[in-house]
Amino acid sequence: MTQTVRLASEIDFAGWRTAARTLRAARVAPEETIWTVDGGGDLLDDAALDVRGGPGGFTVPREFMTLAATAILHRSDERFALLYRLIWRLAREPGLLQAGGDPDTGQARGFAAAVAAAGQKMRAFASFSPLSDDPATHLAWFEPAHRVTEAVAPFFARRFAAQRFSLLTPDACAHWNGRGLIFSPGADPADAPRGDTLEAWWRSRYAGLMEPASADSGCNPRDRPAIPPPMASSPAPSRRVVRAAQRASRDAPYDGVAITSLEEVRAGVNLCRRCDLYRNATQGVAGEGPSRARLMLVGEQPGDQEDLTGRPFVGPAGQMLDKALAEAGVPRPEVYVTNAVKHFKHELRGKKRIHKTPATGEVTACRWWLDNERRIVRPRVIVALGATAALSVFAKPLPIGENRGRAHQLPDQAQGVVTWHPSFLLRVPDYDARNRAYAEFVADLRLAWSLAG
Repeated sequence: MTQTVRLASEIDFAGWRTAARTLRAARVAPEETIWTVDGGGDLLDDAALDVRGGPGGFTVPREFMTLAATAILHRSDERFALLYRLIWRLAREPGLLQAGGDPDTGQARGFAAAVAAAGQKMRAFASFSPLSDDPATHLAWFEPAHRVTEAVAPFFARRFAAQRFSLLTPDACAHWNGRGLIFSPGADPADAPRGDTLEAWWRSRYAGLMEPASADSGCNPRDRPAIPPPMASSPAPSRRVVRAAQRASRDAPYDGVAITSLEEVRAGVNLCRRCDLYRNATQGVAGEGPSRARLMLVGEQPGDQEDLTGRPFVGPAGQMLDKALAEAGVPRPEVYVTNAVKHFKHELRGKKRIHKTPATGEVTACRWWLDNERRIVRPRVIVALGATAALSVFAKPLPIGENRGRAHQLPDQAQGVVTWHPSFLLRVPDYDARNRAYAEFVADLRLAWSLAG
């Protein structure tokens, strides 16, 4: 007898998993199963399905469940049946996922790869704009290639944790009110206006969801993302910029693609595949500051908070830098701040992500982006904060203690200054030594600003 499975939504992975287990235990073959989405009703037509003769103890590899949880977000109508067919086959072919050339496995992996790419594109290019009378509330309209809104929304909740936002898509709408994520049905692209009228349209439908989450709102406090410092939103790159970034970010020759703007640098850094650090980072972190700046500061790499917010020097080292800049009389808004390496290199210790120093090869691969920033910004003075930054700026190791406190001529006619990294100052255990190093740091920043004038 044919079994019809009625799932609650297009991304009802829990319902699909429950039905698949029940059907497999009752030995209902894939060709005897119809999968549909109707938003309600009984999961299976026959709730009294006989499972007594089922293959007790049968389990599927964790790798498959991870694959299925991603592939089920694909828009193909075949995905439910395909994944159940794989479960059916795994009972007889335990090594199926490792077998090369299998069409079912290949199709499932292709679905998962397309979903992952759609999620990355949403994270990179969803453009949030502040309300005209409430800059703490942001709106974005985005049409993803696959149903990734619910999966990607927690990323934006971390990124805009101190703000509020609505991410509107045809599949679902995600709303962050500062305390919890709320999801509502998707918006019809034919009804959703663009441009200046989007704000009024949003107010008429969703403004009430921005009230703080209550105890019965359905938001589990344990599921709320960690709250990093707020970030300023930036406009989505144009298609021209995206195309240029895609050409520049993968395997183009270092001298074969011209980057003409900081917008292209930002887009390209987020897509960069020139080394493997992108695999474990949340996003690429490009520089921040004026497109023409007299002074450029170069650090080592983004830290944990920078990786979450997408901005350089916003964590503890950034606070130390801001304090020293103020004492040195250097206005940070007039300075371009960046890093030698644009992705966060780290290792996990429990739930914490611990900084790891980038390798020379990673610094060399990423220097292409720094060189483009230098060429576009044209600073008169570049300050290398720490040994990794010195290696990137000067293309050779330069011990800090022996070389700080004076200017070094760079090939592009800029002056270079070497000094301590702010994070080093946070780690010096001896009180007197820390004060001396901090005084030297402030003096080096003051020297650099005087040279830049």
